[in-house]
Amino acid sequence: MLRSEFQKIIVKNFASSSKRNIHSLPKLKRVVINYRITDVRESQEATAAAQTEIMAITGQKPRLCKAKKSVAAFKLRQNEPLAFKVTLRGARMYDFVEKLFNLVLPRLRDFRGLSNTAFDTAGNYNLTIHDQTYFPEIDLDKVTKIRAVQITFNLSASSQEEAKMLLSALGLAFKKE
Repeated sequence: MLRSEFQKIIVKNFASSSKRNIHSLPKLKRVVINYRITDVRESQEATAAAQTEIMAITGQKPRLCKAKKSVAAFKLRQNEPLAFKVTLRGARMYDFVEKLFNLVLPRLRDFRGLSNTAFDTAGNYNLTIHDQTYFPEIDLDKVTKIRAVQITFNLSASSQEEAKMLLSALGLAFKKE
């Protein structure tokens, strides 16, 4: 639904307001979700539970990311699992974004909008939700540990202003300045 709305309404509004070619307008390329697992040493069941949780949230099987080097200060060994990573594109991406903007973010406690400063120099937006139980697919009875979900919106925008305009048009609420 968000994808068809984006193609019909938002693209026409962007094209008419900026008088640019439709193909040069900013687009949402992909959404990358990182789900850090810190309790791997304690049990393999925690890893399996985290994998099923991220699969329920995204609808796609995650990739396991491992440590490249050992770091003694962080009690980290080489090839030890660190996080699950999912890259969403196409219809699944738009479904996830619609669910995030319409269901998850309004459920956050004292939500007044997201930060305007979370853009990087390329115009991508980074967001962290500190509790995975805000997602409606998570069964609260099976949750053993609260984990953070890191979300990166990879945009084809050439500036931060274009990226903010695109995310606002998609439905992301930013804080009032």
